[in-house]
Amino acid sequence: MTRARTLTQSADHGPSRRLLLSAGLGLAAACALRPARAAATTVRIGYQKYGSLVLLKGRGSLERTLKPLGVAVEWSEFPSGPPLMEALNAGAIDFGSAGEAPPIFAQAASTELRYVAAEPPAPKGEAILVPKGSPIQSLADLRGKTIAFNKGSNVHYLLVRALEKAGIPYDAVKLAYLGPADANAAFVRGSVDAWAIWDPYFAAAERATGARVLTDAQGLAPNRQFYLSRRGFTDTSPEIVDEVLKAIGAIDSWAAGHADTVAAELAPSVGIPAPVLSVALGRLSYGVAPLDEAAVADQQRIADTFHTLGLLPKPLRVADAVWTAPKKAASR
Repeated sequence: MTRARTLTQSADHGPSRRLLLSAGLGLAAACALRPARAAATTVRIGYQKYGSLVLLKGRGSLERTLKPLGVAVEWSEFPSGPPLMEALNAGAIDFGSAGEAPPIFAQAASTELRYVAAEPPAPKGEAILVPKGSPIQSLADLRGKTIAFNKGSNVHYLLVRALEKAGIPYDAVKLAYLGPADANAAFVRGSVDAWAIWDPYFAAAERATGARVLTDAQGLAPNRQFYLSRRGFTDTSPEIVDEVLKAIGAIDSWAAGHADTVAAELAPSVGIPAPVLSVALGRLSYGVAPLDEAAVADQQRIADTFHTLGLLPKPLRVADAVWTAPKKAASR
């Protein structure tokens, strides 16, 4: 912030002072007459093929809630968190969800990112897998091996922590940056030695290939799901953000007690059999809420770890990107 110059209180500067005061009053009047930025008439939501948002889309409950308010809903599907975060930063969507690592990279790239809520940790919902007959029996056996994972996704941090636990330097393994579909193909044909992946792809690999869990995230990474928006949207449309979060909360409350029904509803859109989804849903957590101190602290540890590894160009402060709903919108 630049320091304003001090006006000299002498008679010689009287006209200049009056001129400045007149200009200031004119500017204030202009600002008062200028209309405030209007709330959005459409909320554009990015979702992945799993979790509460895809259920919300399928049930149409958010559209029914927002229609009386004159707000439409547009949905865009993404294969994983990183491209969804890129779209959010670019202003192509207004709201979405992702795991732990994608929003950290997004915050490093732009000041637009806003954390608006989180689900509880679900460390059983991601894992490092090896083929059924693999000679790899422990994390220590990963040294020198090729590991597939989606760069910048939630399992990125799981892999970092697993290698750290085994005493393996990050550069002592071969990293294959592959999205879920390509990683699955590489895993099946034996082109990679291990695969770090999340549900429901994790559950599908167990069922289809007999993949063995080398480790899940218990004791290594929280594996939270975050709901995210961008500053340009939270500033102008906090009430819409609040309505979306309330709708997610309602879906969460329902889904927590109807696993089989949820699996049956998700199966057609995800392309994974309902019995497999039931396994994945058993490892999911429910209960959307504002970020608490533990969630912020966990995210900060991840950000600090990525910076130490040279994966972030500069340190960042996660708390700077946490949205606090204004009182008039905080009705949950």
